[in-house]
Formats: sequence, C-alpha cells, structure tokens
Amino acid sequence: MQACHQAGLQSLYTEHHGWLHAWLRHKLGNSFDAADLAHDTFIRVLGKPRELATLREPRAWLSSIAHGLVVDRVRRLEVERACMEAIAQLPAPEMMSPEDRMMLTEALVAIDAMLDGLGARARQAFLLSRLEDMSYAEIAAHMAVSLSSVEKYMAAAIRHCYTMRRALLQSR
Repeated sequence: MQACHQAGLQSLYTEHHGWLHAWLRHKLGNSFDAADLAHDTFIRVLGKPRELATLREPRAWLSSIAHGLVVDRVRRLEVERACMEAIAQLPAPEMMSPEDRMMLTEALVAIDAMLDGLGARARQAFLLSRLEDMSYAEIAAHMAVSLSSVEKYMAAAIRHCYTMRRALLQSR
C-alpha cells in the first residue's frame, strides 16, 4: 500500500470511525452490528484508493458506503428469513442439513444480489423463464405483454446478469 494512501486511510479511520460507528448504531439499534458494518465500510475503503485521494466530504462518502452495506444486510436477512420459513415447511424426511441450508441461503442471496437493479418486468420475466420453466410465449400471456416485450426483458436480464457476474469476478 502506498504511504500516501496508508496515511489517508489512517487519518480517515482515526477522525471518522467513532462517528461512523455511532451513526450505524443509531440506524441498526445495536452496537455489535454497527461495529461489524463500520469495519466492513473501511474494508471497502481499502479498495478505493483513487476516491480516498480526492476525498472532499469524508462523512458523506463513508455514510454512502455504509448505507449500501446496511441495505445489503437487510436484504440478506430477508432472504435468509424467507429461506428458513420455506425450509421449516418441508416434511421431516426432506429436512436439510445446516450445511445445505447455508449453501442454499448463500445461493439465494447471490441470485438476489445479481437481480438487484433489474427492472421489475425484466426480473419477473427472467424468474418465470428460469424458475417456472415457462416459454417466452407463456410468459407473454402470463404478463399480458407482447412476445417482443418478453424478448426485450429477457435480453436485458441476461445482459444484466453477465454484467453483474463480470463485476463480481473482477472484484475478487
């Protein structure tokens, strides 16, 4: 890490970590989750040396990053809750092991994140195609739209998924 970047990060942390933790504690209602997300916020900052070098409004930037992490956390908890409710409805012989539940939850969270930002109609068409195994004509009838609209929705959804996948692979 460059000395300038390291000094900027250290200064940002020293001057704003306490404020960020308090801001997150107020938003989340507890100190433990606030500490986790404050830590995660600074981990994200580590990967943004250009932004850090030209930073003008540190609290606005930190709160923006932290807000995104809060939203991700809430969405993840909602997916986990829905997954656990669905698993609880399974008959005893079909119950999943804790490891399988965790893998399923992780997969659902990844799918949810991948579809985030996709328009509602494109998301619906994509899910009907992939989860319900509907043809484009069936989707068009179900959604009361034209076949060409479904084709446009699917193209947008597939393009979006490839873009998200590429971004995910580049961030690793």
